[in-house]
Amino acid sequence: MNEQMKNAESKMNKSVERLKSEFASIRAGRANPAVLDKAMVDYYGTPTPINQMAAVSVAEARILVIQPWDISTLKAIEKAIITSDIGITPTNDGKVIRLVFPQPTEDRRKELCKEIKKYGEETKISIRSVRRDTIEKFKSMKKDGEITEDDLKNLEKEIQNMTDKHCKNIDSLVSEKENEVMSL
Repeated sequence: MNEQMKNAESKMNKSVERLKSEFASIRAGRANPAVLDKAMVDYYGTPTPINQMAAVSVAEARILVIQPWDISTLKAIEKAIITSDIGITPTNDGKVIRLVFPQPTEDRRKELCKEIKKYGEETKISIRSVRRDTIEKFKSMKKDGEITEDDLKNLEKEIQNMTDKHCKNIDSLVSEKENEVMSL
């Protein structure tokens, strides 16, 4: 029983962490190195994250500077940024690549908020799925005579409380990210 609860808690926490990393990669008008997480550079035939090939730093609030450790990879990094879905054209001065984040328009902000809500809802669905699977395991344990009816009711209440706590956390993360996007 306890093992099932710990497993469910762990899966729910992973869902929330995935949501946080998804939010970090949303381009909200500020320079954030996490937007490059999905961009992979073809480095001698191996897809490699940019942050493993270069120093990525925030020069100003809306400028990201990428300085490769090996200058010969500059073109490959630039190509990876262009082909990724970041939506920013890099400028290359021969030594470093600069990404200038434009101020998002009102329409773009609203679009980002819809995206944020969608990610939040998807995460809630995955958390509810964990709850459902865990309750099914508890029901089969009761059917097999491993737990009593009262144990089952208590465990269902406990897993529901855990689900509610995680959903509330997701709501606050969504709200924070929406406020960040709208206040730019």
